Amino acid sequence: MRVGIITGSGSYSWPFLDEATARSVDTPHGSVDVTEGTVGGVEVVHLSRHGKGHQRLSHQVDHRANLAALLALKADALLSFTVCGAVDPAAAPGSLVVFDDLYFPSNRLPDGSPCTWFDTPGQQGRGHWILDAGPFSEPLRRTVARAARDVHDRVVDGGVYGHVDGPRFNTRAEIRALAAAQVTAVSQTAGPEVVLAGEAELPMALVGYVTDYANGVAATPEPVSALLERMAASTGIFAALAARTLAGVDRVPAPGFVHRFDA
Repeated sequence: MRVGIITGSGSYSWPFLDEATARSVDTPHGSVDVTEGTVGGVEVVHLSRHGKGHQRLSHQVDHRANLAALLALKADALLSFTVCGAVDPAAAPGSLVVFDDLYFPSNRLPDGSPCTWFDTPGQQGRGHWILDAGPFSEPLRRTVARAARDVHDRVVDGGVYGHVDGPRFNTRAEIRALAAAQVTAVSQTAGPEVVLAGEAELPMALVGYVTDYANGVAATPEPVSALLERMAASTGIFAALAARTLAGVDRVPAPGFVHRFDA
């Protein structure tokens, strides 16, 4: 089994990767730098959304290229990690959130185009991703949640991931609107990954590490330095979680199904 791992802010390389080999993958949507290796005997393909040194801000991430690279390298599942801000006060900073739902009503890529692989009339394989439950592979999500409880003391099992556009952070009014939609935590990059993985029928789980409370959630905001400290700690926490997950991972089904018009 081969598992794709996508990381975000603060996680530009993947620690404890055995037999690590860096390469560039050419896709119809652009070139993507990845690192292949193994973790506990499981084949892994890692890529950083933002690139080395945070080269790309959130509105410059090429999600279709990233997912196309993982698909070209025959990933059987995807673990996606993001640092995030808590909208729900119960998701305290320092918590891991293993999401089970998505709030991404704009369904747009950073360039403003629709978030889909199906952008050409008559395209082979075009269709609708129909979710009979949540947008994540529930067997994979449960495996991740069990692993999270083994490696971390603060875990939120379930929750709504809210995708927002960057690169600016949100106003208090915007966070109140997200809270009304029952969003648990928010960040600027994972929404398109969920949709593109779903349309490609690639099983996926999404985990957030809460670095701070979103704007207006806490009565007194923490200093930015606290956010940065947690962001720096996230790589090791995500790596430990991934290693524990991979030790128990197996082939899992994708969520929902794609109704294709040429099937």
